[in-house]
Amino acid sequence: MKISGGHNYYIYIVTNKNKTVLYTGVTNDLYRRLQEHKENSIPFRHPSFVGKYNAYFLLYYEHFQNIDFAIAREKEIKGWRRSKKETLINSINPDWKFLNGEI
Repeated sequence: MKISGGHNYYIYIVTNKNKTVLYTGVTNDLYRRLQEHKENSIPFRHPSFVGKYNAYFLLYYEHFQNIDFAIAREKEIKGWRRSKKETLINSINPDWKFLNGEI
């Protein structure tokens, strides 16, 4: 599904190839942000969490038209234990397939 137009904000959860880490973020351009995460995984490029763990594979996202709601949701999810995040991912992506190609 291609997403465009209007005020668009997204919270998202990415993982690494082996699905051992989960990172939650917020952005106004999901495609661009996923590309940035991928570029950050190049060795010695950026010492960030996603760069260190090569976490740029999209598992889950939600769309918002209000940035305040998106930020609040990101903070909510970041406060969860991994098991609760897994339940959220399973609700729309039970096979944990990488969704990057759908954005």
